[in-house]
Amino acid sequence: MTEQKSRVVLVTGATSGIGLAVTRLLAGQGHRVFIGSRTEDKVLATVKQLQEEQLDVDGVVLDVRSGDSIRGFVQAAVERFGTVDVLVNNAGIPGGGVTADISDELWDDIIDTNLNSVFRLTREVLTTGGLRHKEWGRIINIASTAGKQGVVLGAPYSASKHGVVGFTKALGNELAPTGITVNAVCPGYVETPMAERVRQNYSRLSGAPEAAILEKFQAKIPLGRYSTAEEVAGLVGYLTTDTAASITAQALNVCGGLGNF
Repeated sequence: MTEQKSRVVLVTGATSGIGLAVTRLLAGQGHRVFIGSRTEDKVLATVKQLQEEQLDVDGVVLDVRSGDSIRGFVQAAVERFGTVDVLVNNAGIPGGGVTADISDELWDDIIDTNLNSVFRLTREVLTTGGLRHKEWGRIINIASTAGKQGVVLGAPYSASKHGVVGFTKALGNELAPTGITVNAVCPGYVETPMAERVRQNYSRLSGAPEAAILEKFQAKIPLGRYSTAEEVAGLVGYLTTDTAASITAQALNVCGGLGNF
């Protein structure tokens, strides 16, 4: 590492896709990264794999829908690495359908996983994690371009991500005098296991083959392709630097030109 200090970083939903790319990037820069994900086997396998790559990574199982699980996760991180400097709220699920047919269970699960978790984890990191007492900190929420525009057949997802963007802007302004920045990174279409599930879902709803769905999605993107998880992680990495100190309360797109808003 050059001038950057080694920080304690928490990443949720870190066993695949964007979360894994963020973990690998930040650990590769010399930070100590504590990860969580819903499936214990995946957490253990990911930690083992990254430790074998000589990265300072540890983690425990985390269900972001559970307040108890969130408390346990942050306490375990503090015990393992010390107080928290950087939180990356990445855990999220897709979901939707014809709005009139969406069940309370589906709606509540998406809002709990994608939005309520961001508040609860942030609060826990500020308190138990010790961040509110620091003069430097970073909270980075992985939102979506769906947090800025409505997605057809994706009302609960879109609502949850709009909530994340609103929370980010409010907290960013609240914490601005403290040296702690709060930003949302808004990916468009990113090639991840979740993106594959989204295409499968659209295929099921529309009856069109998955290949046709992929082609349709790619046609919307000026760049003509999905972004990569590493490209999204690159912006997260930049936001953790000292140079990014004046960027706060922003929702920044990584989307190949899909959303110029």
